[in-house]
Amino acid sequence: MAQRILSLAAEEGSERLQEALQSLAEGELGDMVTRQALKGRETAALLRGIFRGSPCSQRSGVLRRLQVYKHCVPLVESGDLHLGKVSEIIGLLMLEARQLPGHALAELANLFVDVIKGGSLTNGKSLELFSTVLTALASSKENLAYGKGELNGEEFKKQLINTLCSSKWDPRCVIHLANMFRDIPLSGEELQFVVEKVLRMFSKLDLQEIPPLVYQLLLLSAKGSKKTVLEGIISFFNQLDKRQKEEQRVPQSVDLEVATMPLDQLRHVEGTVILHIVSVINLDQDLGEELIRHLKAEQQKDPGRALCPFSVALLLSVAVKHRLQEQIFDFLKTSITRSCKDLQFLQASKFLQDLFPQQHDITAVILEVVKNSAFGWDHVTQGLVDLGFSLMESYEPKKPFGGKAADNSYGLSKMPAQQACRLGASILLETFKVHEPIRSDILEQVLNRVLTKAASPVSHFIDLLSNIVVSAPLVLQTSSSKVTETFDNLSFLPIDTVQGLLRAVQPLLKVSMSVRDSLILVLQKAIFSRQLDARKAAVAGFLLLLRNFKVLGSLTSSQSSQAIGATQVQADVHACYNSAANEAFCLEILGSLRRCLSQQADVRLMLYEGFYDVLRRNSQLASSIMETLLSQIKQYYLPQPDLLPPLKLEGCIMAQGDQIFLQEPLAHLLCCIQHCLAWYKSTVRRCQGAEDEEEEEEGVGFEQNFEEMLESVTRRMIKSELEDFELDKSADFSLSSGVGVKNNIYAIQVMGICEVLIEYNFNIGNFSKNKFEDVLGLFTCYNKLSEILREKAGKNKSALSNKTARSFLSMGFVSTLLTALFRDNAQSHEESLAVLRSSTEFLRYAVSVALQKVQQLEETGQTDGPDGQNPEKMFQNLCKITQVLLWRYTSIPTVVEESGKKKGKSISLLCLEGLLRIFNTVQQLYSARIPQFLQALDITDGDAEETDINVTEKAAFQIRQFQRSLVNQLSSAEDDFNAKETQSLITVLSTLSKLLDPTSQQFLQFLTWTVKVCKENALEDISCCKGLLSLLFSVHVLYKSPVGLLRELAQDIHACLGDIDQDIEVEGRCHFAVVNAKTAAPTVCLLVLGQVDKVLEEVDWLIKKLTSLGSDTSDSSQASNQTQALEKGVILQLGTLLTVYHELVQTALPSGSCVDTLLRSLSKTYGILTSLIKHYIQACRSSSNTIPGRLEKLVKLSGSHLTPQCYSFITYVQNIHSESLSFVEEKKKKKKEDDAAAVSTVMAKVLRETKPIPNLIFAIEQYEKFLIHLSKKSKVNLMQYMKLSTSRDFRINASVLDSALQERSLEDAENEPHNDQSSTAEQTDESQEPKKKRQRKK
Repeated sequence: MAQRILSLAAEEGSERLQEALQSLAEGELGDMVTRQALKGRETAALLRGIFRGSPCSQRSGVLRRLQVYKHCVPLVESGDLHLGKVSEIIGLLMLEARQLPGHALAELANLFVDVIKGGSLTNGKSLELFSTVLTALASSKENLAYGKGELNGEEFKKQLINTLCSSKWDPRCVIHLANMFRDIPLSGEELQFVVEKVLRMFSKLDLQEIPPLVYQLLLLSAKGSKKTVLEGIISFFNQLDKRQKEEQRVPQSVDLEVATMPLDQLRHVEGTVILHIVSVINLDQDLGEELIRHLKAEQQKDPGRALCPFSVALLLSVAVKHRLQEQIFDFLKTSITRSCKDLQFLQASKFLQDLFPQQHDITAVILEVVKNSAFGWDHVTQGLVDLGFSLMESYEPKKPFGGKAADNSYGLSKMPAQQACRLGASILLETFKVHEPIRSDILEQVLNRVLTKAASPVSHFIDLLSNIVVSAPLVLQTSSSKVTETFDNLSFLPIDTVQGLLRAVQPLLKVSMSVRDSLILVLQKAIFSRQLDARKAAVAGFLLLLRNFKVLGSLTSSQSSQAIGATQVQADVHACYNSAANEAFCLEILGSLRRCLSQQADVRLMLYEGFYDVLRRNSQLASSIMETLLSQIKQYYLPQPDLLPPLKLEGCIMAQGDQIFLQEPLAHLLCCIQHCLAWYKSTVRRCQGAEDEEEEEEGVGFEQNFEEMLESVTRRMIKSELEDFELDKSADFSLSSGVGVKNNIYAIQVMGICEVLIEYNFNIGNFSKNKFEDVLGLFTCYNKLSEILREKAGKNKSALSNKTARSFLSMGFVSTLLTALFRDNAQSHEESLAVLRSSTEFLRYAVSVALQKVQQLEETGQTDGPDGQNPEKMFQNLCKITQVLLWRYTSIPTVVEESGKKKGKSISLLCLEGLLRIFNTVQQLYSARIPQFLQALDITDGDAEETDINVTEKAAFQIRQFQRSLVNQLSSAEDDFNAKETQSLITVLSTLSKLLDPTSQQFLQFLTWTVKVCKENALEDISCCKGLLSLLFSVHVLYKSPVGLLRELAQDIHACLGDIDQDIEVEGRCHFAVVNAKTAAPTVCLLVLGQVDKVLEEVDWLIKKLTSLGSDTSDSSQASNQTQALEKGVILQLGTLLTVYHELVQTALPSGSCVDTLLRSLSKTYGILTSLIKHYIQACRSSSNTIPGRLEKLVKLSGSHLTPQCYSFITYVQNIHSESLSFVEEKKKKKKEDDAAAVSTVMAKVLRETKPIPNLIFAIEQYEKFLIHLSKKSKVNLMQYMKLSTSRDFRINASVLDSALQERSLEDAENEPHNDQSSTAEQTDESQEPKKKRQRKK
């Protein structure tokens, strides 16, 4: 039959063909097509023949065509046919579909909908036909039956799509359906239906099927609904990530209800999806802009949903090869700093923490992206690197004027920027660890920045370089050319940068000989450079090499844990077989360094400070170094035993024209000798028992020389008078003359030598009385000079000379000395220590040096002397010093000491200052080790395990000691009260309170105690009162909102200062005794207003959050609950603040800072009230919500308790100023010329202080204006609570006007003729003025 139809179809006419087709039974036609298709023979020709014999003009032809279509769709989807055959059949059916009449198309479309609902689509090929049918249907003009009514083609298509999107889809055909909709013309509404349906299907699909579906969706988004597509994709992967995290956190339960997805599979799918999105954005720029717009809007509402790991990775991928890079990085950087600021804001307020229990931390999200990128996300890595460098450069440490950048500037305002910079470094370091291909690129960029940014601080880049090298030392070998190129520029870099850079790349020097050789060449050139910095760089480099190239037989001493060694990888590859070469190499370097001993003082100083560390790390170089030092000191040492002084000081200075410079830092040289000798005796001699005698004799030679020399210098220094050094009370110490500079240099050298000898004699004395007498003799010499310098400095009032010289005592010795002086109870030591203890001056000196050392540690993170750069040793010394100072302060109160005999602070007060500095330093530098620090202070509990240290309990114990001291101070008689000590105690308590956990019982007890102290003690000292109230606020704000406290303080201020209306007597409610006549204004008033401003900032921040939540339309129930909680919090805070202002604006405040601050604060409050009203206006627009009763009460309160009082207060302020002006006017009449300057000063002051008044009036009027708007929107008359304001900025004062008119008439009477002219001029002016006004009205 098929052959017959094919032959008939080839004929000219179609009549016989039609007859043949009509003769076929209903099922035969379909069977014939199926057989022909399965045989693969001329199927298309057969179908063409059938269509030719079934014209659409005849009803039977249409039915036959429909029959073919209905049969072909299941046939194509059956999977029995070859794909080529399927495409051929579908192509033909698509061509013929457009000829079908509307009703047939409708029937065919319904058939497709049923097929899709039934889930019988397999390869989705027939959907190409469905798209053609729907397109043809949309353009059909005839009405089609639908249900009981009729619809046109377009409406019918819309209904079909609606039905289709509402029905269940088989997950296998989702991709085919998404592809199909691309070919159908869709309206915006239809497209939204389709997109939402496809997005809903994501969760039902297998993970591997999602990338192709996403790609189809993105192509579909070219028609519109871009935002929905992007939002759906991001939200889906965000949910998957969260679920994955949850599964990792919670161990898998026994009943695995949800099948867990493999992590690597999820990451690979996410990576593919990101690639698809980026490729589509490269073709469609609008999609990229929509992505940024969507994320920016989302970030305002819910940052956690906007910036999840998936969306950040997507943004970074888009940023790499795209013009949107700058926009994306700006958005990310803003989001990071905002997140850091918000976190900081929340940490400082319990009130906000209660409202926002969970806070989004974007830094964790970005670091998670780095971790995820390990799963083959190469397209993200470049974006990560660029973002890391961008953050480090945008928020790098700033260089303060005239000083070096401090890395540990802990100011709160700088915190977000510091965190952002630190995040940039973390991103780069983690990316470096995860992605090998990009390592050399990161390293090169870091080195480039270290070189090019030499003028600005580069410590953050050097720290990053150091961490990079530690994580992969061998990676530097592949980039060694870049490192050697960097070395060529060493001589042009600042010395701090050079030292940091060399420390960072030090492991490479042990691995790569070529790099080491190139460095040595550079350093040897630099040693002869004309630039001082270059020579210092050379010395720093050589010392580093000496420290790190061990000679055979060197001790691997446990002490060699200096920062450089401890933080670097010890890649000592060739130490075992190349030590002989190392020795030759080290001796060659030492030879180069000896040349430096004839250079400037700065270069020599570096050598003297570095030799000790070289010795400790490379003990075989001891004899060479000691011989070098011996030959150097012999140039200045006078061996004759009776010659005074023992050292040639004139050899240490050099004159150039009129100027005099220090040439040889003799004290530093002696200091170096003393430390090296002590180390040599304690370490090398002990380990040399079995060595040959020659070496021993050589060692003994210089050792004996040094000991005799130091002994002789000590003896003669004690005998020497100041005149022997050409220094006495009559000497000139001014820095303006050459003689003065020389005397200053001499004095500092002599004092330094005394200190070095004090340390030496104490250490070798072994508690012998004679040695301690020598120590005291040396101190007497030191002290005389010190007093002369202090006296001269006092006279000169010069800032430079006022600084005390930096002490030469080492930190380790200071801790030993203090322990011996104050805590050594050994019977055998008692007699010798009594010598030192008898001198109060020496005790004070010991404590003040400890104070100086702690200050240096706090400011620079290290101290002078051995182990000064070793954090571990510094921490141990700090603990020892703290123990002693704490014991000394708590056991001997200041009152007991007789400080009246001598000028200067008492030892107890110095101890307290030291403790304060130490507590600050530990929190800044050793925050991770605070538990161990507190453990060390608690002598009773010395054996406790380190794991179970409760910081809050230990801190509370220390706090109680200082509380007792403060109570004693406050309860002491007026003569014994020490304001300085009280202030220091309050600061110590404030510092220690930061260690308490705000949720603990101890914190609550401390708060209760602080409130009690403020209530019961009428402190009249302003600085103590300020400290105490600041402490109260800082603690209270971590427990709950301080608004109630502020109200009580405001009532006390009002009671103390009286009312602006003198007839009213204020009720004498006294809550806090600390508020009294001396402290109420300005001290307490300004503190209260400062705290009020902080609360206002919090409220303002909350209102912004409210506004962003208000624009969020999703998840309405949860959002509305949060909105209500925030609204309640805001209104309660503002309500209580209004009562605070109610008290303050009725208080007779003195003119000046209090009035000015209060007026500005009021303007700010009205601004925030206006913001709140605007929020409710917006809420009324978006929904038909009525305004809450709470807001009505707040408006009522502002109308009754604030606005009228504000106007009265303005009048009061203006009256004060007018009085001061009239007073000045009177003075002016008495002394016309003399007081012109005084008058202008008062006028300027009045103008300055009345400036905030117009701003306040404007703020009140703005508030009332928006209240009127809200009243209209909400149909609630809020203006009934507001009185019409009468006071204005430009009101006429009748009494002043009368007196002015009387003066004018008197003047008129005096000079009439002149007055006639002026009056006519005035009349013309007066007659013209209204005309101008009328012209304006036109």
